[in-house]
Amino acid sequence: MSNPAGWYDDPQDRSQERYWDGNAWTDDRRPRQSPPPYQGQFGQSGPPQFGQPVQHGQVYGGAQPGPAQYGQQTGQAQYGQQQYGQQQYGGQPQQPGQSPYPAYPQQHGQGYGYPGQRVHTTPDGQQLSGWWRRVFARIIDSIIVGIIGLPLTGYFYYQYFLVIWEYLEDTMDAAAAGTPTTSTALPPEVYKWMIPAVLIGMVVSFAYEYLFLTKKGATPGKMALGIAVRLRDLPGNPPGSAVGKRYGFIILLSLLGSVPLVGTLFAFLGLINYLWPLWDDKKQALHDKIAATNVVRT
Repeated sequence: MSNPAGWYDDPQDRSQERYWDGNAWTDDRRPRQSPPPYQGQFGQSGPPQFGQPVQHGQVYGGAQPGPAQYGQQTGQAQYGQQQYGQQQYGGQPQQPGQSPYPAYPQQHGQGYGYPGQRVHTTPDGQQLSGWWRRVFARIIDSIIVGIIGLPLTGYFYYQYFLVIWEYLEDTMDAAAAGTPTTSTALPPEVYKWMIPAVLIGMVVSFAYEYLFLTKKGATPGKMALGIAVRLRDLPGNPPGSAVGKRYGFIILLSLLGSVPLVGTLFAFLGLINYLWPLWDDKKQALHDKIAATNVVRT
C-alpha cells in the first residue's frame, strides 16, 4: 500500500525533506524542519513530564530524531512501539514491526530505489537494463548490420527475389488458365541464393557484435540506449570467450530454426530466449546465462 502524500526525509540528502505525492517523489524540496520548542502550561517553555505528548505524534522519552544503528530502532520503537507520525530512516512512515532501513537491499542483487520500487543490480551494485531498452537496441543494431552487409549479400538477395517473383507469376498464370498447382514447395533455386545470403549476414553480424562488445562493451544500438554488456560478476568489457558464447548461441538457434521438421521448435526457443529477462530475477536471457553476462545501464 502506498504511503500518503506529504513531506518526508529526502533519501538522497538527509539535511532536507522531499515531497512524496502518494505514488512517486516530486522535485519539491525544503530544508529539514526541526521540531518546535515545547510550550508548557500557560505558554511557558519547559520539558514535559516523561510520557506526556510533546507534539503531534511524539511522546517525550520516545524515539529521538536521527538514524539508528542498522537493523535497530530508536527510543520506544526498538520495542516495536512505533508512535504515530514518526519517520524511519529513508524518509518513509514506518509501520509497526518494520525495519527502519527498508531502502537497503533485502536480498542478493536487489538495489536501492524509491518506495515500492525494486531495482535489479549486479552483485557489485550496477543497475541492470530494462527489457524494452534491449529490444530497441537490438532493432537499431539489426538495421546497421543489414546496411553493413548489403554490399556482400545484395547480389544474392537480388537473385533470390527474382526467383520468387518468377515463381509467383507462374503460379498466378496457372490459376488463370484453370490448372492451379497443388504444390506449395518453393523451387530449389530459391535456396541456392537464400542460404549464402543468410550465412554471410550471420558472419557480418557476429563480427559486428564481437568487435564492439570486446572493444567498447556495447554496440552502437546499445550505446544509443545507454546500456552495455559485462560479465555478471566482473565489471568492464566482456572477454572474447564470453561474447563468442553469447552470440554464438543466438546464431545456433537461428540456424536450427531453418531445419525442416524441428525448425519450428527451435524458432520458438529463440523467441523464449529473448523474452526470458522479463521473468528472470537476474534479468538474463538464455544467451546471457550461457556466457555469464548481464546487460546493464551505463
